[in-house]
Amino acid sequence: MDRQVARDDRFYMREALRLAAKGRGRTSPNPMVGSVIVVQDQVVGRGYHERIGGPHAEINSLREAGDRAAGAVLYVTLEPCNHFGRTPPCTRAILDAGIAKVVVGMRDPNAHVKGGGVEFLRKQGVIVETGILEKECRLLNQSFIKHVTQGIPHVTLKAAMTLDGRIATRSRDSKWISNESSRRFVHRLRCALDGILVGIGTVLADDPMLTARTVNKSGCRQPARIVLDTNLRIPIESRLVRTVREAPVWIACSQEAAAARGASLEMAGVELLRLRAVGDRIDLRALLSELGRKAIGSLLVEGGAQVLGSFLEERLADDFCFFYAPKIMADPQSLPAFFGMAKESVAEAFEVHDLRVRRFGQDVMLSARLNETIY
Repeated sequence: MDRQVARDDRFYMREALRLAAKGRGRTSPNPMVGSVIVVQDQVVGRGYHERIGGPHAEINSLREAGDRAAGAVLYVTLEPCNHFGRTPPCTRAILDAGIAKVVVGMRDPNAHVKGGGVEFLRKQGVIVETGILEKECRLLNQSFIKHVTQGIPHVTLKAAMTLDGRIATRSRDSKWISNESSRRFVHRLRCALDGILVGIGTVLADDPMLTARTVNKSGCRQPARIVLDTNLRIPIESRLVRTVREAPVWIACSQEAAAARGASLEMAGVELLRLRAVGDRIDLRALLSELGRKAIGSLLVEGGAQVLGSFLEERLADDFCFFYAPKIMADPQSLPAFFGMAKESVAEAFEVHDLRVRRFGQDVMLSARLNETIY
């Protein structure tokens, strides 16, 4: 951080963060960015990155400010770009508008542009300060940061369970454990992420669609629907396959899966991701690498128990949203939320960080990070 943070800086950066979040679900694989332009404690311009390929936050705020931008302070959650991509560099627009000072929340983590915007503006005589509400800015764009630095998606685990941690009865009935309010929130969560993943067991048991039903109201695009199906057992008449034109369906299968079966699915519009398999399980690290190459920056893993447990055990999950309904199964034969390795001591349990609680009627959602450090 370049200097001690002033209260006014935090105030305006919080407004920029609020604006940035409005782009959730529309900007990936690019980041969410917000911008505010201030003249003598008056906001004269606001903007955010509204959609991929559209104008950046700085451009939108400069357009609103117009001539009032000359001599103003521009607050932006992410370092302004200094390169040509889908749009021209924001640094040039900032200079042309006569902005006197730029306050940046976080530096751009992209190795191809890191530091370029800040250093360029400083060389042109613009005062630049960085690191204002940096933690909040980084938390907003965890998916973007992980994708551009590691090449794999940010992974969120999701499960709905009873108070004793069960996701289905012994007969595998699971409709519905959570209430309607919780389920509406999950659809908004799906809408905000790039991909949804389940195992073939969930497909065979529930025949889900895995679409985001709020998509038409919010304008978000439908996420890619991904199934772990080593031996291509998914029925051709499943709802996933039948709705492939509504949203992409990708099947992660082994390299040895039956060619004829695969050809039938591909003719139906399904895309096969042929990957390494260890026994009857897809190599999850190989899958995440492939998803990263396909511009999936955020992934929601919805289960079932074997899949959730595998992501935990291999430490491939970044955070979670667990919904607890006011029900108790009290049946040892019912299905637990996770299948994992036996633990001999409490010290072996997975720790969580920054635990948050939210109510949806009588349901309670617990969410937290599984990594102590923030990307």
